[in-house]
Amino acid sequence: MFNLFKIAGRNLLRYKRRTLLTLSLIVLGVVFVAVFIAVTGSFKAMMIGQITDSFVGHMQIHRKGYLSSIDTLPLTMNLKPKAVGKIEHLLQETAGIEAYSPRIKFGGMFSNFAETSNIRLNGVFPEKEMSTVPLFLSRIKSGDGNLKKGEILVPELLARGMKVKVGDAVVIIATNKDGSVNGKQFTIGGIIESATGPGGRDGYIHIEDAMEVLRMDEMEISEIALRVKNFGGLHAIYDTLSGLLSQEKNKMGKPVFEVHTWEKLSPFYNIARMIDVMTLSIKLMLIAIVLISIMNVMIMAVYERVREIGTMAAIGTLPGKILSLFVIEGFGLGLIGAISGSLISGAVIYIINLSKITFDFGRQKGMLVSASISPNDLVMISIIVIIVSILASLQPAIKASRMDPIKALGHI
Repeated sequence: MFNLFKIAGRNLLRYKRRTLLTLSLIVLGVVFVAVFIAVTGSFKAMMIGQITDSFVGHMQIHRKGYLSSIDTLPLTMNLKPKAVGKIEHLLQETAGIEAYSPRIKFGGMFSNFAETSNIRLNGVFPEKEMSTVPLFLSRIKSGDGNLKKGEILVPELLARGMKVKVGDAVVIIATNKDGSVNGKQFTIGGIIESATGPGGRDGYIHIEDAMEVLRMDEMEISEIALRVKNFGGLHAIYDTLSGLLSQEKNKMGKPVFEVHTWEKLSPFYNIARMIDVMTLSIKLMLIAIVLISIMNVMIMAVYERVREIGTMAAIGTLPGKILSLFVIEGFGLGLIGAISGSLISGAVIYIINLSKITFDFGRQKGMLVSASISPNDLVMISIIVIIVSILASLQPAIKASRMDPIKALGHI
């Protein structure tokens, strides 16, 4: 077997220019795929981080059917105190939950005493909200960010349109669950930058102020946002919570709660899926490059070495060894290309990070590209290249192993 590797190596060196061109194509393909995965992976991670850590959270728990009616923010589908207590107890008992934030969501009217506009309001416990969505504070453009009772954080777009600033007095008017109308005066405690996605008109008040505006005798929660300790284990925790909460049934035997990950809550999940599809497409391109390059080289090698193959067969070389010789040549091309491509990819990614490239995502400006690729991805790319190299060399190798020695020796 060692002799076959030596012969294969010599054969590759006999045609240095062709071998070098083939290796260049393979290396270029590996580098392109690895850098693409590193850069798009960085963008995808930052995009998901901005969405989940700014306002959505990693997961949310609602009363069954609430999400399908969320556009109207129905107060009649809020979670009762007893149900909230069950969920909180379950969350405290579930490993992997870092923080959670109960929210009361409702629509209302925002008035500066001269003009009136609509607004979506989130009643929150400030400490719990900021633990669950840690980038929340970074969205506050003016004000100290310490949401106190009697204060409201006004979305930037609304503040600009209504010409209000920190310290101004405003009135919030909302329709209660029973259909009556109530209002409360607030002081603007801060101007908050519109979140990426559907959050352009979302304001924030203390949850006890929300209860007062809605005249709630007891706290009824619209949703509970969750943050997990390890984002990579999100779906495992989701499966656990879904299984436990699905055991809670109403009098009709139907589930009381529903759990959703950020993927079901944000339209930007479709962008994340597009990135995955693009990554798969690039990997398929790599396979095509390697397949065509190596198959072309091996077909040419068989054509140019017909008499040599005939001589090998005539002196008693078994067809299996002839086949192995050509397969090893393909394997060698794939192995060298994969290793070289991986090393060059690491250097290119390092240079990209040194360049400190930035981009804008929604209203987030100057986000730094932090390209990185895991060793597992590089190993997977290398394995794909090597396997495809072997497969590409099989057809020419089989053809060589089946040649008639007499015809091959007479080949001109």
